[in-house]
Amino acid sequence: MTETMTKSERLMELEDNYGAHNYHPIPVVLEKGEGAIVWDVEGKKYYDFLAAYSAVNQGHCHPRLVKVFTAQAQKLTLTSRAFYNSKLGEYEKYITEFFGYNKVLPMNGGVEGVETALKLARRWAYDVKGVKDNQAKVVFAKGNFHGRTLGAISASNDPDSYGRFGPLVSGYELVNYNDLKSLESAIKDPNTAAFIVEPIQGEAGVVVPDEGYLKGVRELCTKYNVLFIADEIQTGLCRTGKMLACDHENVRPDILILGKALSGGFMPVSAVLADDPIMLTIKPGEHGSTYGGNPLACAVAVEALQVLKDEKLAEHSYQMGIFFREEMTKLKNETDLITGVRGKGLFNAIVIKEKNGKTAWDVCLRFAEEGLLAKPTHGDIIRFAPPLVITKEQLVECIAIIRKVILSF
Repeated sequence: MTETMTKSERLMELEDNYGAHNYHPIPVVLEKGEGAIVWDVEGKKYYDFLAAYSAVNQGHCHPRLVKVFTAQAQKLTLTSRAFYNSKLGEYEKYITEFFGYNKVLPMNGGVEGVETALKLARRWAYDVKGVKDNQAKVVFAKGNFHGRTLGAISASNDPDSYGRFGPLVSGYELVNYNDLKSLESAIKDPNTAAFIVEPIQGEAGVVVPDEGYLKGVRELCTKYNVLFIADEIQTGLCRTGKMLACDHENVRPDILILGKALSGGFMPVSAVLADDPIMLTIKPGEHGSTYGGNPLACAVAVEALQVLKDEKLAEHSYQMGIFFREEMTKLKNETDLITGVRGKGLFNAIVIKEKNGKTAWDVCLRFAEEGLLAKPTHGDIIRFAPPLVITKEQLVECIAIIRKVILSF
């Protein structure tokens, strides 16, 4: 039987047999990537419309990042923070000046950035705001997705995230997303340390708040002396048509969390940025990571940010996003299969109506057959987030594929 299987089938069987079953992937085995395009092990070409959940905004295997990564990997990859290294200080200076903060705390994966921000907020509440020990409260928005650690899932209102993993972390309160009245009611509590929010909710299905929401969040957090934490792990780094999604309303969070595209997809790199009164509340030995701030990550992150700037990917994302949503809206008007179109920049989603027993999953399977990779979220939503280097000509091709598949249903 094994002899008659394709290479893809054999590789998928290996994962099924020897790996944990904590993901449900589209049945495609990828082997190579360049820009906005990937190829499977049989050599079939696809347009990538997920971009590793926005981790490869700069495109797959960007040549500048390959060059920097390779050069640093041949020199020094890891020292741990037990010693100084020749790349960390340069990176810290670069990224803090880039985003306008006093300090950065480097970590690895995005959820580590979230956990770091939460620890900073609680410590700030005790040392600066004067909240009594173990009384600090952090407020979250319903529909959030901040990762899969116990700390992150404790803030979720999705049973698939938190169900049967308890007991959960205490000291959290949830409010309605895009609801300033609900937020104000919660943060009036003098024990509130922070409000953490995704400027656009990604995993919830690219849910875009009303204009003025982020500005209102900033004003309320200032009014009640509460830290505004922006989780820009997925929305940041040009994805929504600005360097940060918060830039659409010209608001500055007290703590900024970055990840994913901070390395252009080369390795796990995250960063937490804040000013001295917040960041310096944590002292030596109170927080850290073996790989956080490693020289390889630092070298790649600097180049990844510079690529975003040099190639004007925020501006490109903004323009391509307008064009894409216009085309999706036209398609929506031609079929009852699509019930909603939303997004900003190249961070978009369509809502699919179940038809004849067919769901968004079936639509994505058909997309893959036609050479476009996307993935459903929450059952009926398909998120479209291609690498930001995608050209207008490529986007036109992709729209034609989406159109063909949708109308085939």
